Amino acid sequence: MPTESLEPRRSRCRALWAADVATAGSGYALGVRWESLFADLQGQWDAAQRADDESRIADLAELEMGRTWLADRLRARLGASLTVRLTDGTEVTGLVVDAAPQWLLLRTGERRSLVPVAAVGAAWPLGPVAPEAGVVESRLRVSHVLRAIAREGVTVRIRSTAVDVRGQIVRVGADHLDVVLDSAPGLGSGAVLTIAFAALLAVESL
Repeated sequence: MPTESLEPRRSRCRALWAADVATAGSGYALGVRWESLFADLQGQWDAAQRADDESRIADLAELEMGRTWLADRLRARLGASLTVRLTDGTEVTGLVVDAAPQWLLLRTGERRSLVPVAAVGAAWPLGPVAPEAGVVESRLRVSHVLRAIAREGVTVRIRSTAVDVRGQIVRVGADHLDVVLDSAPGLGSGAVLTIAFAALLAVESL
């Protein structure tokens, strides 16, 4: 083969090789861009999924909180200290020794205070809710506890938005109680006073 024909062939081979390298480099770069693109899309998808999950969790938490009653959070303080501000602005602080959906019993030293939940205007500190009350607990109304106090025949202090008196509870109705007074301005000892549950703030031991 004539030697003068080798140089043109070499030139063509170098040109073809250069073209192959350029093509391969372009494909490699394109592949990297696609991998980055899909990785970015996957990241966006994961972020959207997490945001959706967090949104659903927040919705469920809001729904659960919307079903929460104050009494359930008060009951959760059983065995712990609690301060309640009653609807007349006065406060009672003590250890929650018993509680039900309608009432709670606070111990402050030797004194016991029976407080209807309806008389609580504010309370602190409160945390999560207590488990749902059982059948017996949920049926244990303020009237049941007041009847138990009446059977004891003890003298108690009855605080209400209408009066603040001392005496013995002698009768408990569906929405009121009768108390024989030790003494009260304008009524005298031995008078019987009827107090509506709606006005009741607390019944305290002496």
